[in-house]
Amino acid sequence: MMSDILDISSCLVMNGNESVVMNGNESLVMNGNESLMMKGSEVVYSEFYHLYPAVEPIYTKWEKYYDPVPVLEWMQERPFIPLATVACYCVFLILGPAWMKERKSWNCRKVLALWNFSLSLFSAIGMIRTAPHILHNLFTLSLRDNLCADPLSTAGNGSTGFWVQMFIWSKFPELLDTFFLVIHKKQVIFLHWYHHITVLLYCWDSYTTKAPAGVIFAAINYSVHAFMYAYYFLMGIKMKPKWLNPAFITYAQISQMVVGVFVTICSWYYFLTDNNENMPCNNTLANNSAALIMYVSYLLLFLQFFFTRYIKGKRSKSLKKIV
Repeated sequence: MMSDILDISSCLVMNGNESVVMNGNESLVMNGNESLMMKGSEVVYSEFYHLYPAVEPIYTKWEKYYDPVPVLEWMQERPFIPLATVACYCVFLILGPAWMKERKSWNCRKVLALWNFSLSLFSAIGMIRTAPHILHNLFTLSLRDNLCADPLSTAGNGSTGFWVQMFIWSKFPELLDTFFLVIHKKQVIFLHWYHHITVLLYCWDSYTTKAPAGVIFAAINYSVHAFMYAYYFLMGIKMKPKWLNPAFITYAQISQMVVGVFVTICSWYYFLTDNNENMPCNNTLANNSAALIMYVSYLLLFLQFFFTRYIKGKRSKSLKKIV
């Protein structure tokens, strides 16, 4: 069957209940209720709108047939890009506040509100495009396949693959969050800049090494950011509902880190114990180590932030009222 796929340029091949439709470098394999696509890179993957045809109208043609491999290969050849970006970011962290020290705070509230709205909208679309596919994989594939299989074959191609790729690139413009803090003369806390630096570096490495857990992390982060930046937008235009407590955002962030630690530990388990020679676990020691360090440190830092702001802070206010 595979030889038919590779050798014939445009045809319909029938084999029992399985059919293969080929068109140039693309093929559509249909087997019962499951649809698979193969791009020119010879990677087979499940396209979400084929698995659930009812949602096809909400996908653009460009998304449906997106091939992430050329950009992936371009990124793999340029590991200096995130390193150079982080170096420039660190310089700004030093020079930016020093330059603003004797200057007045900029009045960019409307621009900041628009920026937060844009990131919230982008993240919401990314969540809608990635989370359903990841949930489908979690329910239909084994945990081992979710955390070991080549992500290009599970969720890294086509429409989902496009938004996973956009997630990686979004870590660069998100550095502007720090710019807005600096020009408004707000304190840039350790958690803020540490998070931005490590996320950018880890996401680039995960994507270029094709770490299987990366697509799961992307869907979760899209979901949290959709809510987080929407909150910042509502704060910026002074339309935040009274019931929308800022602690909800920290709850979501802590939950994200707990899931991240759990997924990373599972990835480590398969990395250390899996001996499937036909489909080896697609994890690396460096990426797994980075993920564990990153998520454990995030969890501790967000817990510290939560305790300091919402537990200790409330106690201090209560004591002031009593006095």
